[in-house]
Amino acid sequence: MINLDKLPSIKEKSKKRLGQGHGSGRGKTAGRGTKGQKSRGKMSITFRSSGLSLIRRLPLVRGKYRNKPKKNKAFAVNVKYLNLFPEKSVVDLDALISKHIVKKDEVSLTGVKILGDGELKVSLTVKLPCSKNAAKKIVAAGGKVELPK
Repeated sequence: MINLDKLPSIKEKSKKRLGQGHGSGRGKTAGRGTKGQKSRGKMSITFRSSGLSLIRRLPLVRGKYRNKPKKNKAFAVNVKYLNLFPEKSVVDLDALISKHIVKKDEVSLTGVKILGDGELKVSLTVKLPCSKNAAKKIVAAGGKVELPK
């Protein structure tokens, strides 16, 4: 014979059924209040009850490529900052990070490009992409440029 105290307990609660009459405690309006847009159906996520919607507040961008993502340009480092390195050293991404010329989180996605602003007084081996002007200055200082693979 099965007793009530021997029945297994139910762990999951059933979903609250709203709008099931006056006796339910949530009858008639089913806890939505009376009248208005919110009581009648679903509202869009972008709806704002006061003022302009989020989409209308964003600036209007015209043109064919308005939805394309912005390309990440390489982080620019000028030749004058390479004077921090000792003579005959190799300049690569890890070396720039260790000398605190660039930050790792800024450069990890975009990479680095050496630009030709300033003077270079040290001969170095550069293993990074360079502009033509920067490459001339590195070679003129007695160094060499090797493109990364």
